[in-house]
Amino acid sequence: MISPFSPEEDQLNNPLQKILLPPTDPNAEVQEIPPYKLVYVNGACPRVYRVYKGYSMIGVIFQHITHWSNAVDKIRYAESLDAAVGLNDFMVITGRLTATTEKPATEEELLDIEFDALTSEEWERLKKYVPTPETSDLVAA
Repeated sequence: MISPFSPEEDQLNNPLQKILLPPTDPNAEVQEIPPYKLVYVNGACPRVYRVYKGYSMIGVIFQHITHWSNAVDKIRYAESLDAAVGLNDFMVITGRLTATTEKPATEEELLDIEFDALTSEEWERLKKYVPTPETSDLVAA
């Protein structure tokens, strides 16, 4: 449907409709396929997903009825992970994405992140975390 309103006016009239939800939004449809997160954007056939690696979006992949594809090559993939890996490899090879060994956040850094934004692996790490005298700076008020 074509709206006669500008995008800003339409958003004001329908504040519940959000566009491009971040992977941390509780209303976002997120598929976690470590080390990737697929966030549904729109579409029925193909369904469009943004692919995140860590905190960075690396591109989009498409879910067709019979296969998956990505936005950079013409290969048909059987699984979403394969399409995401193909996208990531292409971005690294072309230099658009730097190949880094991304270090996971420390437990102290995880404590500063909103609870809803933590992954299940991060929750498990925090459950096992025991602060040491060097890392705890608690001051009595």
